Amino acid sequence: MSGTAETGIVVIGAGQAGLSGAYFLRRAGLAPDEDFVVLDHSPGPGGAWQYRWPSLTYGRAHRVHDLPGLPLADADPDRPSAEVVAEYFERYERVFGLRVHRPVDVSAVREAPGGRLLVETDRGAWSTRALINATGTWDRPFVPHYPGQESFRGRQLHTAEYRGREEFAGQHVIVVGGGTSAVQLLMEIAEVADTTWVTRRPPLFHAGPFGEEQGRAAVALVEERVRSGLPPQSVVSVTGLAATEAVQDARARGLLVRLPMFDRVTPDGVAWDDGRVVRADAILWATGFRAALDHLAPLRLREPGGGIRLDGLTRVAKDPRIHLVGYGPSASTIGANRAGRSAVREVRELLRAPVVAVG
Repeated sequence: MSGTAETGIVVIGAGQAGLSGAYFLRRAGLAPDEDFVVLDHSPGPGGAWQYRWPSLTYGRAHRVHDLPGLPLADADPDRPSAEVVAEYFERYERVFGLRVHRPVDVSAVREAPGGRLLVETDRGAWSTRALINATGTWDRPFVPHYPGQESFRGRQLHTAEYRGREEFAGQHVIVVGGGTSAVQLLMEIAEVADTTWVTRRPPLFHAGPFGEEQGRAAVALVEERVRSGLPPQSVVSVTGLAATEAVQDARARGLLVRLPMFDRVTPDGVAWDDGRVVRADAILWATGFRAALDHLAPLRLREPGGGIRLDGLTRVAKDPRIHLVGYGPSASTIGANRAGRSAVREVRELLRAPVVAVG
């Protein structure tokens, strides 16, 4: 495609949230490639799941909630989650005829004449009345900066680059981060290497099931931040870490002994101001991700607090033409489905209203 095409709605991203939005657009009677278009930068179906490390099997992953209209049934828990989810998403796109365009890299979304938005990509541009943004976080791994970081002679990598424990055999690895991924990878790497676990805050483990009441409370806290114009926090910062059987066993064996955050990185490891040092061959930054929203920068949607304030579940307060699904309170797999339905309902109301220029 070249030049500029016109459509009513552009969906950016074909992970859980984007496919949910596309499904509800289809169910509302809108036609793919006519009334709406779905753009995805990945080479194939699967969203961020297709990039997960091979040792993360479906049975060990956070539960992948069913997409609306088509259950994920009878998945082999011993298969890599990347394969299971990619196959499920591919089947979903095919069954509902969503016609996802890929690979398409969106570079910017800008104001356009007539109250429309211009979505610029490496495959041409789309002029649209509304945008459902479902770009997630995988493309923006976050690594905090500490003094001396550039001097480290070993290997530094982020969770997004992790491919398996074998590459660390016989080494000493410092795992930085207090989230679920940090704990999972530390336990895995500890089978072949020596490990040190470092976190900014003492980890909080919760025993027993994490039920609906706890889930609603966690979502409410995330919603409060987003509605205040602050960036959303990680889920674990609100919910704590699940004390699974594997985690309890690792704690009993002394594998999950946490140290406070170091003060600096040295050529041979890390050091604290109290004189403690730890030598290391590798530092694994399991420090999370940030929302991949740089392409929306021309629209100046961010608040002074650094986040994008939402009005309701998905609608951007500064621009009602734009809905963020999979952001903030809808960043979970079940939340993404609910967000997709909500966004489509409000976008359809917007399309029925007279065009009003924003800006």
